Amino acid sequence: MDFTGAYAPSHLTFLLEGFLVTLQVAFLSIVFSFTIAIIVGVLRYAKIPGVSQVLGTIVELIRNLPLLLIIFFTYFALPEVGIKLDKFWAAVLALVIFEAAMLSEIVRSGLNSVEKGQIEAARSSGLNYVQTLWHVVLPQALRRMVPPIVSQFISLLKDTSLAVVIALPELMNHAQIINGRNVNYVIPTFLMVAVMYFIVNYALSVVSKRLENKHA
Repeated sequence: MDFTGAYAPSHLTFLLEGFLVTLQVAFLSIVFSFTIAIIVGVLRYAKIPGVSQVLGTIVELIRNLPLLLIIFFTYFALPEVGIKLDKFWAAVLALVIFEAAMLSEIVRSGLNSVEKGQIEAARSSGLNYVQTLWHVVLPQALRRMVPPIVSQFISLLKDTSLAVVIALPELMNHAQIINGRNVNYVIPTFLMVAVMYFIVNYALSVVSKRLENKHA
């Protein structure tokens, strides 16, 4: 193991550049997937005839597919129908599709966890269905959803490493390039990669616990 060579300034800078791409993919995927998940979760909770069933089928289909397959689909299959994305946006789209399905189930479960008595009380006070959903159900549900949602965000960040299969220049891709230069760099490089992932994921876990305790 050559820690000195593996941790040369040029190598650390190269890893940080890859980690920046990882964080960019993760951030965009979180924003887009959570937005879609809220919409899908609310529509399924509302049990709109036809719409709820169709969305439920789509969600279950996506949730039971491996993320790696979805990444291959967005990067290799979509160009066959005229939709060509670069590696960055193919990875983002794949993660958004997969994570939106996972998060929408969390949203739907959170909405269903709100006691019916509170909904009935809100309706009897004069609020219509949309107002009840917006002012009573959703705020309470979101507080209860914080731990599983943050846990899913952590999984999303780790899942970005799967984009290495399409040679996205993210953290794992850059780690492999460094490892290819010298076999003695492998363990030190992967240890540094592990530290980078741990720092961000641990920070998310701490934030999740604080939010949970705050609203407990």
